[in-house]
Amino acid sequence: MAKKSKIAKFQRQQALIVKYAPLRAELKAKGDYDALRQLPRDANPNRLKNRDQLDGRPRAYMRQFGMSRINFRQYAHLGQIPGVRKASW
Repeated sequence: MAKKSKIAKFQRQQALIVKYAPLRAELKAKGDYDALRQLPRDANPNRLKNRDQLDGRPRAYMRQFGMSRINFRQYAHLGQIPGVRKASW
């Protein structure tokens, strides 16, 4: 489990990205890089480090499911992820 401060920072960054997305797109279309530089750094989606939505783990993140490999395995074995089941042949 990640520190609560890291999870809070991740949520804050996501909110900033959503807030500034239309303005960033407009400024990029104009080519106004000086104005882009004035925006908060965390408003840039490239700076976002994906984290597990359940416990905030930053490593081994599975983008398709929004969780780390550990939680994916746990919930897949319980059958709580739609469309995922254990392979057997």
